Amino acid sequence: MSTTPEFVRGVDFVGLPTRDLQTAVAFYGETLGLPRSVYLPDRNFSEFETGNLTLSIYNAEQMGLGHHPNQNAVALHVDDVAAARKALEDRGVTFHGDTFDTGVCHMALFSDPDGNALMLHHRYAPRRTDT
Repeated sequence: MSTTPEFVRGVDFVGLPTRDLQTAVAFYGETLGLPRSVYLPDRNFSEFETGNLTLSIYNAEQMGLGHHPNQNAVALHVDDVAAARKALEDRGVTFHGDTFDTGVCHMALFSDPDGNALMLHHRYAPRRTDT
């Protein structure tokens, strides 16, 4: 158990780089169906809401940064991985391998048009933590 006072209260957003803001906006808004909360193309970014975390999509190169896609999947919670996967496949999304079952959750991996790793995720068993 930590004796350090807690000051971090959560994660507000995760940044995902894009080379083509319009394509990314269409993918996150239309393909994934996420509500868009911010769209500032003149400032090279847009934001989408997942319910508990904002996805900040930005053109890193236009901001003077390098384009480095996130290779660690952002786990997007869904109620039914199989149904969500089918719906996304019908919208043209290609998944990386089969859906797998870890014994506590189902996961299906895919990427956005810029190669950022994403995952459909559903935990069906209680989370076990060892402290």
